[in-house]
Amino acid sequence: MTVISVRRALVVAAGVAVAAVVTGGCGLSAEIDREVDPERTRAAASPKPPPTVAPVETGAPRPGDAEPTPSVAATGCPATGVKVSTGAVNAAMGLRAMPVTLTNCGGGTQRLNGYPDVRVRDVENERMDVTVLKGTGPITQLDDPGPHPVTLAPGESARSVFVWRYSAVDAATLRGSGVRVEIGPAVGAERQTVEPEGGLDVGETGLLGTTAWQKVVD
Repeated sequence: MTVISVRRALVVAAGVAVAAVVTGGCGLSAEIDREVDPERTRAAASPKPPPTVAPVETGAPRPGDAEPTPSVAATGCPATGVKVSTGAVNAAMGLRAMPVTLTNCGGGTQRLNGYPDVRVRDVENERMDVTVLKGTGPITQLDDPGPHPVTLAPGESARSVFVWRYSAVDAATLRGSGVRVEIGPAVGAERQTVEPEGGLDVGETGLLGTTAWQKVVD
């Protein structure tokens, strides 16, 4: 081989080497990055699996699931399992009478024996000085079954009747009117607040008679 041929071969080889470095520049940079940040290499080399999508709950029970407990909002039943409501006030010659119904809205049995526990509050939610009687005298003579055991299965109700005499009430301020009434099944039980239509016009120092709980029979 002549000297000129050797020189040409060296020039060609050098050109090939430079081209390899230029075209492999990105690869070299990647290699440096891999040395400095191996975690990045693994992340790039092993792409993350797609996120797992949780199955959509259809509401249908699955094997082994417990029966769902209805919420208070959905059923309208307090946690105590009983719901108190008041009926329309019957007025005649100054005498007032109002039925109060206690309904077993829960899933268990409710037992009563005696009179409801009552608190009367005014328009400012202050407790009024009202004497609550067990019975209806001396307000009026009304049939009162007296204390006796009452058992309520789910859906069954018991009733008490509240009676009072009209006393002066300020129509502008509602002073003397029992706007809110707290009623419990018995002393010591949780009371519920109801707002009878028209309120209880018992006055500042009135009397409120009650009859004992009696089962409602259809």
